[in-house]
Amino acid sequence: MTATEKKERTGKQIEVLPRGTISKKTDSGNEFELDLRANGEFSYSKLVSTRHPLVPNAVVKPKEVLKPSKKRSVKGTSDYLDYDLAMRIANDILWHGRQPQVGFYVIFSINTGLRVGDVLKLTHADMAGKQVGDYIIIKEQKTGKPRRIDFNANIIDAYTYLLKRSRRNPTGYIFKSQKNHVFATVTINRTLKRIFKGCAPVISSHSLRKTFGRRVYEMNGRSEHSLVLLSDIFGHSNLAITRRYLGLRKEEISNVYLNL
Repeated sequence: MTATEKKERTGKQIEVLPRGTISKKTDSGNEFELDLRANGEFSYSKLVSTRHPLVPNAVVKPKEVLKPSKKRSVKGTSDYLDYDLAMRIANDILWHGRQPQVGFYVIFSINTGLRVGDVLKLTHADMAGKQVGDYIIIKEQKTGKPRRIDFNANIIDAYTYLLKRSRRNPTGYIFKSQKNHVFATVTINRTLKRIFKGCAPVISSHSLRKTFGRRVYEMNGRSEHSLVLLSDIFGHSNLAITRRYLGLRKEEISNVYLNL
């Protein structure tokens, strides 16, 4: 408790704050005392209300201690998945899951290598009437550059089955939740972590893009030519970036030790 004194003019009692403490009055008239500490933490106690002094809409508890925000630790970059395993899991969700569009999202992503933001913009109009070998031109969200996406049999077959599971003729965006909202990236990442748990150390939407890259690399005999193609597809400035992106450099370093 802080000491109180009488104000000479009015005779009202006022609080005397200890040294190192300041009084914060918000625009709404809510007043707090902030106790500044040597270790960088601070506490504040309510003088008038329980509104946070720095965030007007936030309700807080008196004497709650707040610590400085810390950056979230990064465990590592996303890992690629085994392509065949990802296809099996995705098809199982497409055929039997409650949200078949999630299965189609995985299949579409690992067969095109698009970023999550570009995939989520896909509409039924983009896919309507398309056959194997047909294509669409998209404008990449990150680079602003046009990119041609050719549809292979995996994509066409998956979309055909998705339509069969739809109760009505679908329109608008493909990747929508049961509440008819387009999936957010954070929702996609959370879902992928759940369905591919144990398949790779670090899973995110970027894992599907890398899975596409590894598939292209393996199907083309792990050749330098395949790296040139992928570097162009991914928009990398040189092959070294593509090798690191696909985890090839990491594998090569590990093999140095294993082959001694």
